[in-house]
Amino acid sequence: MPLSAPARFSLQTCLQDIPASSWDALSAGHVFLRHAFLLALQQSNCANTNTGWGANFLLMHRGEHLCGAVPLYLKHHSRGEYVFDQGWAQAYLRNGLDYYPKLLVAVPFTPVGGPRLLTTHPQDKLLLARQLQQLAQDNQLSSVHVLFPSTQDRQALEQAGFMIRHDVQFHWHNRDYDDYEAFLADMTQQKRKKLRQDSRKIADQGITFQHREGTDLGEHELDYFYQCYANTYTERGQIPYLTRDFFARLRTHMPENLTLILARRDGRNIASALSLHDGQTLYGRYWGCTHYVPGLHFETCYIQAIRYCIAQRLQRFEGGAQGEHKLSRGLVPAATCSAHWMTDPRFAQAVGQFLNDEAGQVARYRDSLAAHTPFKARPSQDQS
Repeated sequence: MPLSAPARFSLQTCLQDIPASSWDALSAGHVFLRHAFLLALQQSNCANTNTGWGANFLLMHRGEHLCGAVPLYLKHHSRGEYVFDQGWAQAYLRNGLDYYPKLLVAVPFTPVGGPRLLTTHPQDKLLLARQLQQLAQDNQLSSVHVLFPSTQDRQALEQAGFMIRHDVQFHWHNRDYDDYEAFLADMTQQKRKKLRQDSRKIADQGITFQHREGTDLGEHELDYFYQCYANTYTERGQIPYLTRDFFARLRTHMPENLTLILARRDGRNIASALSLHDGQTLYGRYWGCTHYVPGLHFETCYIQAIRYCIAQRLQRFEGGAQGEHKLSRGLVPAATCSAHWMTDPRFAQAVGQFLNDEAGQVARYRDSLAAHTPFKARPSQDQS
């Protein structure tokens, strides 16, 4: 269908009614944008109207051809987003206005960058961005927020008038390491010594590790992992965002994208970390333990993940949101962003000023982190 044909927009509340092949053709195979991943969130009752994530997937057709889509949610709170706008909500409330519900373009509970304006034609991204603004205006909603968009999406969003908010995560990059020792050799002597000491303390307690692919996960492993995952929330007096049913659906429909790291002592599991991966990147996501051991979290979630990446020749490991402690384990600062559009021009001006001020602070913070990476200086070193 030629781009000159008129675009027709619609909303779909049930992803199951959208053919998986059509959706995945637009998402370019990104693991968290896969139809199976988003559908698992919806069908397992993790991201639906009952939890404040009202799905309203935006679709763009030309004729009968699906040529664009957006993972869109009507949000009644700001939980599970990893981009914090509660202060904006309070400002609305102080002025007698409703901030919620708002429109959110994101992968629920997932601070991972990637495409958000899904289309095979880059020029259609601007149409999708402007349609998001139109939806907010037509439904008298306060705002539209697009979390962790790709570079192409960010450009289209800025062109449409969205404001950009900057942040920092920590990512590990594989510099063609032959093995873990080669990775350690790339670090300064002090940092290398500290990592070896930390790993030795874990090993001296009789703790070993197993890496299990999703195709090898049985009910027992899944039960144990979910017990660990739920414990992480229970210890803080919180309810887990995700259900066991969600992870079971991932194991059924996306086993090739799952890796479980198990920590074991005396023949028993004591901790676990579940990650997703594609052909290039390991995404560290879900962790928990049943026996507390000092330093076990770092060894399981970061050091073992790095070992896995080196063994599998993966190019990058993303360790999730926040966490300066990741720097000493070889994860370096990486720029991330979100895009925001407010329907009320008065609040748009105030938020814009806030974001300008915040951007300077974030840039200085990232520069400070980059000056303290644990690696030896390399003439061609790229830590962006």
